Amino acid sequence: MGKLKMKKSLKKCEKSRAKRNKTEAVFGWGVEMKIKHYRSFHKILLVGEGDFSFAPCLATSFGSASNMVATSLDSREELNVKYSKAMKSLMELENMGCKIFHGVDVHTMLHHPQLTRMEFDWIIFNFPQAGYSNIRCLSEKKQHHILLHQNLVKGYFKSSRDLLTRSGEIHVTHKTSYPFPEWEIENLAEEAGLYIFS
Repeated sequence: MGKLKMKKSLKKCEKSRAKRNKTEAVFGWGVEMKIKHYRSFHKILLVGEGDFSFAPCLATSFGSASNMVATSLDSREELNVKYSKAMKSLMELENMGCKIFHGVDVHTMLHHPQLTRMEFDWIIFNFPQAGYSNIRCLSEKKQHHILLHQNLVKGYFKSSRDLLTRSGEIHVTHKTSYPFPEWEIENLAEEAGLYIFS
Protein backbone atom coordinates (compact mmCIF):
# COMPACT_ATOMS: atom_id res chain seq x y z
CA MET A 1 0.00 0.00 0.00
CA GLY A 2 1.36 3.44 -0.91
CA LYS A 3 1.56 6.51 1.26
CA LEU A 4 0.21 10.00 0.68
CA LYS A 5 1.80 13.03 2.27
CA MET A 6 -0.53 16.00 2.43
CA LYS A 7 1.21 19.35 2.63
CA LYS A 8 -1.03 22.11 3.92
CA SER A 9 1.08 24.97 2.65
CA LEU A 10 4.04 25.64 0.43
CA LYS A 11 6.54 28.26 1.53
CA LYS A 12 8.27 30.22 -1.15
CA CYS A 13 11.52 28.50 -1.87
CA GLU A 14 13.11 31.77 -2.85
CA LYS A 15 13.92 31.93 0.87
CA SER A 16 15.88 28.71 0.60
CA ARG A 17 17.88 30.16 -2.28
CA ALA A 18 18.80 33.15 -0.15
CA LYS A 19 19.73 31.00 2.84
CA ARG A 20 22.12 28.66 1.05
CA ASN A 21 25.28 28.32 3.05
CA LYS A 22 28.79 27.01 2.65
CA THR A 23 27.72 23.37 2.81
CA GLU A 24 26.63 23.58 -0.81
CA ALA A 25 30.30 23.46 -1.78
CA VAL A 26 30.42 19.83 -0.67
CA PHE A 27 27.19 18.60 -2.33
CA GLY A 28 29.15 16.70 -4.93
CA TRP A 29 31.18 14.94 -2.25
CA GLY A 30 28.31 12.90 -0.89
CA VAL A 31 26.67 15.16 1.70
CA GLU A 32 22.93 14.54 1.77
CA MET A 33 20.85 17.69 1.94
CA LYS A 34 17.40 17.74 3.51
CA ILE A 35 14.90 20.44 2.61
CA LYS A 36 11.64 20.02 4.55
CA HIS A 37 10.30 16.62 3.40
CA TYR A 38 12.84 16.07 0.64
CA ARG A 39 16.37 14.67 0.55
CA SER A 40 18.95 15.08 -2.16
CA PHE A 41 19.76 11.34 -2.28
CA HIS A 42 16.21 10.33 -3.14
CA LYS A 43 14.71 10.12 -6.61
CA ILE A 44 12.02 12.79 -7.03
CA LEU A 45 9.33 13.10 -9.70
CA LEU A 46 7.60 16.49 -10.01
CA VAL A 47 4.40 16.38 -12.07
CA GLY A 48 2.24 19.15 -13.46
CA GLU A 49 4.99 21.69 -13.02
CA GLY A 50 3.18 24.47 -14.90
CA ASP A 51 5.66 27.35 -15.06
CA PHE A 52 8.47 25.21 -13.59
CA SER A 53 9.05 27.56 -10.66
CA PHE A 54 9.15 24.92 -7.89
CA ALA A 55 11.67 22.52 -9.43
CA PRO A 56 14.54 25.07 -9.73
CA CYS A 57 14.01 26.14 -6.12
CA LEU A 58 14.33 22.57 -4.90
CA ALA A 59 17.29 21.89 -7.18
CA THR A 60 19.08 25.06 -6.05
CA SER A 61 18.55 24.07 -2.42
CA PHE A 62 20.13 20.68 -3.15
CA GLY A 63 22.87 22.14 -5.34
CA SER A 64 21.92 19.70 -8.10
CA ALA A 65 18.90 18.34 -9.93
CA SER A 66 20.44 15.01 -10.96
CA ASN A 67 18.00 13.20 -8.64
CA MET A 68 14.96 14.91 -10.17
CA VAL A 69 12.57 14.42 -13.07
CA ALA A 70 10.20 17.32 -13.78
CA THR A 71 7.19 17.00 -16.08
CA SER A 72 4.46 19.11 -17.61
CA LEU A 73 1.38 18.41 -19.67
CA ASP A 74 2.32 21.30 -21.97
CA SER A 75 4.92 21.15 -24.72
CA ARG A 76 8.00 23.35 -24.46
CA GLU A 77 6.48 25.70 -27.05
CA GLU A 78 3.20 25.97 -25.12
CA LEU A 79 5.10 26.75 -21.92
CA ASN A 80 6.96 29.55 -23.67
CA VAL A 81 3.64 31.14 -24.68
CA LYS A 82 1.88 30.63 -21.31
CA TYR A 83 4.64 31.53 -18.84
CA SER A 84 7.18 34.31 -19.30
CA LYS A 85 9.81 32.77 -17.00
CA ALA A 86 9.40 29.10 -17.93
CA MET A 87 12.28 28.97 -20.44
CA LYS A 88 14.70 30.41 -17.90
CA SER A 89 13.63 27.81 -15.34
CA LEU A 90 13.93 24.97 -17.87
CA MET A 91 17.46 26.02 -18.83
CA GLU A 92 18.43 26.29 -15.18
CA LEU A 93 17.08 22.80 -14.50
CA GLU A 94 18.81 21.29 -17.53
CA ASN A 95 22.12 22.85 -16.46
CA MET A 96 21.68 21.26 -13.02
CA GLY A 97 21.09 17.77 -14.45
CA CYS A 98 17.29 17.51 -14.22
CA LYS A 99 15.46 15.29 -16.69
CA ILE A 100 12.50 17.18 -18.17
CA PHE A 101 9.63 15.50 -19.98
CA HIS A 102 6.77 17.31 -21.71
CA GLY A 103 3.36 15.98 -22.71
CA VAL A 104 3.05 13.93 -19.51
CA ASP A 105 -0.57 13.36 -18.47
CA VAL A 106 -0.88 12.36 -14.81
CA HIS A 107 -3.63 9.86 -15.71
CA THR A 108 -1.34 7.88 -18.00
CA MET A 109 2.18 8.78 -16.85
CA LEU A 110 2.78 5.18 -15.79
CA HIS A 111 2.86 4.33 -19.50
CA HIS A 112 4.88 7.35 -20.63
CA PRO A 113 7.87 6.03 -22.65
CA GLN A 114 10.50 7.81 -20.54
CA LEU A 115 8.90 6.95 -17.18
CA THR A 116 7.97 3.29 -17.68
CA ARG A 117 11.10 1.79 -16.09
CA MET A 118 11.62 4.44 -13.41
CA GLU A 119 10.78 4.35 -9.72
CA PHE A 120 10.69 7.31 -7.36
CA ASP A 121 10.99 7.90 -3.64
CA TRP A 122 8.72 10.95 -3.89
CA ILE A 123 6.17 11.95 -6.46
CA ILE A 124 4.99 15.53 -5.99
CA PHE A 125 2.05 17.43 -7.45
CA ASN A 126 1.86 21.02 -6.24
CA PHE A 127 -1.58 22.61 -6.46
CA PRO A 128 -3.32 20.26 -8.92
CA GLN A 129 -5.59 22.16 -11.31
CA ALA A 130 -7.69 20.58 -14.05
CA GLY A 131 -8.30 23.86 -15.88
CA TYR A 132 -11.66 25.12 -17.02
CA SER A 133 -13.88 23.71 -19.72
CA ASN A 134 -15.78 27.00 -20.03
CA ILE A 135 -13.59 30.10 -19.95
CA ARG A 136 -16.62 32.31 -19.13
CA CYS A 137 -17.22 30.39 -15.88
CA LEU A 138 -14.03 30.42 -13.83
CA SER A 139 -15.57 29.71 -10.43
CA GLU A 140 -13.82 27.01 -8.39
CA LYS A 141 -17.11 26.53 -6.52
CA LYS A 142 -19.02 24.99 -9.43
CA GLN A 143 -19.70 21.28 -8.89
CA HIS A 144 -18.66 20.57 -12.48
CA HIS A 145 -15.19 22.03 -11.82
CA ILE A 146 -14.84 20.21 -8.52
CA LEU A 147 -15.52 16.92 -10.34
CA LEU A 148 -12.89 17.77 -12.97
CA HIS A 149 -10.32 18.46 -10.25
CA GLN A 150 -11.24 15.27 -8.38
CA ASN A 151 -10.82 13.26 -11.57
CA LEU A 152 -7.37 14.77 -12.07
CA VAL A 153 -6.28 13.90 -8.52
CA LYS A 154 -7.71 10.36 -8.81
CA GLY A 155 -5.73 9.80 -12.00
CA TYR A 156 -2.58 11.15 -10.33
CA PHE A 157 -2.96 8.81 -7.34
CA LYS A 158 -3.60 5.71 -9.44
CA SER A 159 -0.77 6.35 -11.86
CA SER A 160 1.72 7.44 -9.18
CA ARG A 161 1.18 4.41 -6.98
CA ASP A 162 2.90 2.13 -9.49
CA LEU A 163 5.88 4.46 -9.98
CA LEU A 164 6.87 4.44 -6.29
CA THR A 165 9.73 2.61 -4.64
CA ARG A 166 8.75 0.25 -1.84
CA SER A 167 8.89 3.04 0.77
CA GLY A 168 7.90 5.83 -1.61
CA GLU A 169 5.54 8.71 -0.89
CA ILE A 170 3.01 10.62 -2.97
CA HIS A 171 2.84 14.30 -2.04
CA VAL A 172 0.10 16.81 -2.80
CA THR A 173 0.19 20.50 -1.95
CA HIS A 174 -3.34 21.79 -1.76
CA LYS A 175 -5.25 24.83 -0.56
CA THR A 176 -7.38 24.39 2.54
CA SER A 177 -9.82 27.30 2.15
CA TYR A 178 -13.30 26.79 0.70
CA PRO A 179 -14.10 25.31 -1.82
CA PHE A 180 -10.92 23.19 -1.94
CA PRO A 181 -11.91 20.84 0.93
CA GLU A 182 -14.84 19.87 -1.34
CA TRP A 183 -12.32 17.97 -3.46
CA GLU A 184 -12.10 15.43 -0.59
CA ILE A 185 -8.51 14.51 -1.39
CA GLU A 186 -8.19 12.24 1.64
CA ASN A 187 -11.12 10.11 0.39
CA LEU A 188 -9.66 10.01 -3.11
CA ALA A 189 -6.38 8.78 -1.64
CA GLU A 190 -8.10 6.00 0.29
CA GLU A 191 -10.01 4.94 -2.84
CA ALA A 192 -6.64 4.63 -4.60
CA GLY A 193 -5.28 2.38 -1.84
CA LEU A 194 -3.11 5.01 -0.16
CA TYR A 195 -2.90 5.96 3.47
CA ILE A 196 -2.25 9.42 4.84
CA PHE A 197 0.43 10.32 7.33
CA SER A 198 1.85 13.58 8.65
